[in-house]
Amino acid sequence: MARGEGAEQFSATLLPHVKPVSQDGIKIAKKREQRSNHLSLCSKLCYAVGGAPYQITGSALGFFLQIYLLDVAQPNELHIVSNVSFSLSLKLEPFYASIILFVGRAWDAVTDPTVGFLVSRSRWTRFGRMMPWILISTPLAVLSYILIWVVPSVDQLSKLMWYLIFYCVFQSLQTCFHVPYSALTMFISPEQKERDSATAFRMTIEVLSIVVGTAIQGLIVGNAIPPCVGGNLNLTNGLNATIFNSSQESSLDKTKQAYLIASGVISGVYVLCAIVLFLGVREQEGHEHVKVNRPLSFCEGLHLVLGYKPYVKLVMGFLFTSLAFMLLEGNFNLFCIYVLGFRDHFANILMVIMLSGTLSIPFWHWFLTRFGKKTAVYFGITWAVPFLILIVLITSNLVASYLIAIAAGISVAAAFLLPWSMLPDVVDDFKVQNPDSHGHEAIFYSFYVFFTKFASGVSLGISTLSLEFAGYVSNACVQPDKVHLTLKILVSLAPVVLIGLGLLIFKTYPISEERRQGNRKILQNLR
Repeated sequence: MARGEGAEQFSATLLPHVKPVSQDGIKIAKKREQRSNHLSLCSKLCYAVGGAPYQITGSALGFFLQIYLLDVAQPNELHIVSNVSFSLSLKLEPFYASIILFVGRAWDAVTDPTVGFLVSRSRWTRFGRMMPWILISTPLAVLSYILIWVVPSVDQLSKLMWYLIFYCVFQSLQTCFHVPYSALTMFISPEQKERDSATAFRMTIEVLSIVVGTAIQGLIVGNAIPPCVGGNLNLTNGLNATIFNSSQESSLDKTKQAYLIASGVISGVYVLCAIVLFLGVREQEGHEHVKVNRPLSFCEGLHLVLGYKPYVKLVMGFLFTSLAFMLLEGNFNLFCIYVLGFRDHFANILMVIMLSGTLSIPFWHWFLTRFGKKTAVYFGITWAVPFLILIVLITSNLVASYLIAIAAGISVAAAFLLPWSMLPDVVDDFKVQNPDSHGHEAIFYSFYVFFTKFASGVSLGISTLSLEFAGYVSNACVQPDKVHLTLKILVSLAPVVLIGLGLLIFKTYPISEERRQGNRKILQNLR
């Protein structure tokens, strides 16, 4: 027997019989893969809850930090300076408040791409690649958040450094939570449909979280607001002056304590949400996950992201629209108090806006599924324009203000949902165009957060400086006419112009529904 012939017979007996795969078998395999990629309702809810800490703390800081720095962050001592006026010694001037707000947000923006770069180079652990960042940052972020709402008994310069340091530290630690959490969208399921559904759940919870954060801060702090200072006080009598000073000091102490209590409650919610996220969501390593010989440097990652035109157009479009809503958010408190005259109704009006937005999220999810995401952008963002104009035309009409708040909340919902729903489409499009490039999801998400936060810092800095130049008076019952005009511009004219610029940029956004569906099919075939 020839050697070759025997070897052929022997190997043939060991080889298993391979059955041809039928079309039915392929369909069954696809169905099994779809079931494995399907997210349960519990998983979607737990994932959505993870977005609450960022929005709860963000709403408290966005709506209350400016007025806290202007009217509350001051020592207890009060000194009479004339028969009819007084000043709070060593109070935090608007200029210093603007430095804290701008530098804090600018620093926060810088940390986003840095953390995104570090996350993209992180190793996979048994908890995943994103979860360790979330777990480690949570307790430190909570501690620094509480310290922001502490009023130290120091001079003005030292107080400036206190708030600047702890505000920057908190923003950095929150970035270590939020950037990995945002990128987690790409790792909970490879299916676009499941990610879009989870994003809708997330946006619903996040908008509701703004309601919760505003309610906690507003209800606790609202019951301890110090009385405003009018211009007709008679302080000629020394006894009257002493009584007035004591009353103001006691009221200010209660307000400081209320802010601290609110920060403790919000911190507890922060920790609880982080635990739910960790226990309820399983991070998937990804079907396309591969090991690369050399990870990208920071400059290479920056060039990768900023060189991709669909991503740049998406970010720039939402940069202007987000800046519009940030200007509204940062000045809405002062606008309600001094322009509309609703000092006692601010928290209620804000909660009406956010509740309306929360109830509108399912509608916008259906709308973008039915008519496409670009169409949803045009309708959803433009919807806010007439109500931004009406809010400054209707003065001191409480019923009309509540109706406008309900209508405006519908647009707020679209502004929250659409950016995070469209960002995964850009990442998928990049994967299709660059099939050999992997593991850059965190970089895309971090740079988007970078631009939005930088815009937020710019808006807060400009707002506070504008109010100072207009002659804003801390704790005053009535502000000068220039302050009224400035607030109207900041909550109406400027946002309308910015929304228009953002929508013009969206006209050039190239990822249509046809292209998005084509990318989905290509990625399914690659998997």
